[in-house]
Amino acid sequence: MQDVLIIGAGPAGLSMAAALADLGLDCLVLEQAPEAQIAAPAEDGREIALTHRGVGQLQALGAWQDLAPDEVWPLKAARVFNGQDTHSLGFEPEGTDHLGQLVPNHALRRIAYQGVQRRAQRVRLRCGTRVQGLTLGADAAEVLLEGGERLRAALVIAADSRFSATRRLAGIGAEMLDFGRSVILCRMRHQVPHQHVALECFHHGHTMAWLPLAEGMSSLVLTLDADQAQQRLADSDDAFLAWVQQHSQGRLGQLELAGPRHHYPLVATYAHRFSAQRLALIGDAAVGMHPVTAHGYNFGLYGVQVLAQALGAARQRDAQADPGAPGPLQQYDQIHRRATRTIYLGTNAVVRLFTDERPLARALRQGVLQGASRLPPLRALISAQLTGRGGPGASLLRQLRSLVVH
Repeated sequence: MQDVLIIGAGPAGLSMAAALADLGLDCLVLEQAPEAQIAAPAEDGREIALTHRGVGQLQALGAWQDLAPDEVWPLKAARVFNGQDTHSLGFEPEGTDHLGQLVPNHALRRIAYQGVQRRAQRVRLRCGTRVQGLTLGADAAEVLLEGGERLRAALVIAADSRFSATRRLAGIGAEMLDFGRSVILCRMRHQVPHQHVALECFHHGHTMAWLPLAEGMSSLVLTLDADQAQQRLADSDDAFLAWVQQHSQGRLGQLELAGPRHHYPLVATYAHRFSAQRLALIGDAAVGMHPVTAHGYNFGLYGVQVLAQALGAARQRDAQADPGAPGPLQQYDQIHRRATRTIYLGTNAVVRLFTDERPLARALRQGVLQGASRLPPLRALISAQLTGRGGPGASLLRQLRSLVVH
């Protein structure tokens, strides 16, 4: 019987396997895609804003060192604009010189694969494998594969996307919020230096975020209603560039398309539970975030850290501890829920407010930006959440409550 079966070889699943291997646990990772796609993932347009805590977790796994210098760019500050208003709300780091680091998603996927290759004695990767059934028993969990093969393990970990089939097989529901919007991603060269400052521009009918990469280069994250996104995708490169240039309001000067366009629908998910008998959910299978606050990938790393710590503590007490015992799984569930729930709800509320085109909503969001700019402690608290320096399990709600009390 296997110690741990992990379903899904994305960054969360592979990072989880690496963390558990370091605890002395043997892991088998099951993945539908061919191994060539996992070993050398294609560029997908996504740039990930890693918090300090997220970077620290990758360093602890020995993965951060595998990134090339030209795959990491500092994010020193962020500014939020509402419509054509020249006033902006700024976020600067507290106690450090940057909010986080920007890294291409495909590079993070690659280093996660490299990490499990270094742990080949304890981690096996089985690709081209589809899971059809799941049984969670008192003594073991059993996975049924396509073709009829059955695998048993002390613990099964689902890391198979926000639309997790494993979560459904386990009978765990999830909140799903379909924003009816899509995101178009592409790299743009620009005339005005970005100075490593991200811009989040909430325009009427769409949102433009600019993530600073190499000098003179940013990643455009364009959020539109789904039907409008299809129109922009159908545009020629010249027509698309002209549309972006018109709506960028000159903040980065003359623009030039520097890569292909990528398209993703926007759906947020939150599992009703993060654990069950001999099962844990991590990554997007637990929490699938809207990208506006850049927490999604970081939440995956936080979950890996918390679950590994819970299982590691159990093994310190008893070297023969059952990996699927309920205590550590329940502890993980509680801690990770406290760390993510408020930010998930708050992010969805912000997205609704800043994409609502009714006059009252426009006035309210202008008031929110102006009010936050006059409250440095509030900006500091939000910055702490952006950097991940609030500590494991910290929530903006608890910090706000503390601010009011004291």
